[in-house]
Amino acid sequence: MPPPSRWVSRAPASTMVLGEHAVVYGEPALVSALDQWLTIRWQRLDARELRITSALADYAAPLDDLHDDPKLRFVLAPLRQQAHCLTSGVELTIESDISPTMGLGSSAAALAATLVGLQPLLTGAAAHKLHLFQQGRELIQMIQGRGSGADLAASLYGGTILLDPKLPAITPIPFCERVTLIYSGYKTPTGEVLERVAQAWDPVPELRDDLYHLMGETTRRAVKALADEDITHPLFNRLFNVYHGLMDALGVCDLTLAKIVYEARELGHAAKISGSGLGDCVLALGEVNLPGYECLTLDISEDGAEWWTEA
Repeated sequence: MPPPSRWVSRAPASTMVLGEHAVVYGEPALVSALDQWLTIRWQRLDARELRITSALADYAAPLDDLHDDPKLRFVLAPLRQQAHCLTSGVELTIESDISPTMGLGSSAAALAATLVGLQPLLTGAAAHKLHLFQQGRELIQMIQGRGSGADLAASLYGGTILLDPKLPAITPIPFCERVTLIYSGYKTPTGEVLERVAQAWDPVPELRDDLYHLMGETTRRAVKALADEDITHPLFNRLFNVYHGLMDALGVCDLTLAKIVYEARELGHAAKISGSGLGDCVLALGEVNLPGYECLTLDISEDGAEWWTEA
């Protein structure tokens, strides 16, 4: 059966609930898909070429000679990988309502939406999401040099998932609280944060490894608490706060982040650093409004990446 003339793919934003830093070293991560979306509209072309229209950049090239574009790298990577399998050209129009300041995995959402959207051109059916995850994680590591793919897993599967990066294994977890991201007002690039952490712990790598293992064990215990507890999650919330302390011990908390965390806790919310730290966001459980900060409250999306035919 030939592929449709027009179709749509989309993938949700994501946030890491627990597992920052440690997941890069093989420990588990708890990640949630969030109800903001990146959408790609696809149209087959007679000419064997690729065209992309997006707010970040426009792009046009022959399918057999796809040059790189840093602004579209996570869309182009799977297209360049599969270009030899495509029997026709394609035009993509990309739209996104994912907040650009909040660190919500927009690159992973773009990759997930592209991987899923390619399926009508490759197989005409939905590929197994674990296969797409493994393919996508390889592309992330090719682009960045490292990466667990945790945000990609959440965007592909939807809901809240536990990623064991060593296997890999992706397990759905019953966690559907609203969450609030509170922006510090600045960011430190993840690569720079990782470099600072590496330099700080270089004299005592054994202690660093013990700390990563403790982070992983905290994530495992927190997931077990979600399964054991009924409606309220006091132990989970406690372990959520503990993970912030471990990130502070790692060296990625600063005065602004600490202030936001404790202001949120004074309002009765569990709170911790979100992402690599030294800026970006604090993640709080529930709906939080802190005066003076940009706050974004979102629901967890039970839907993951998907595609459908457009009339």
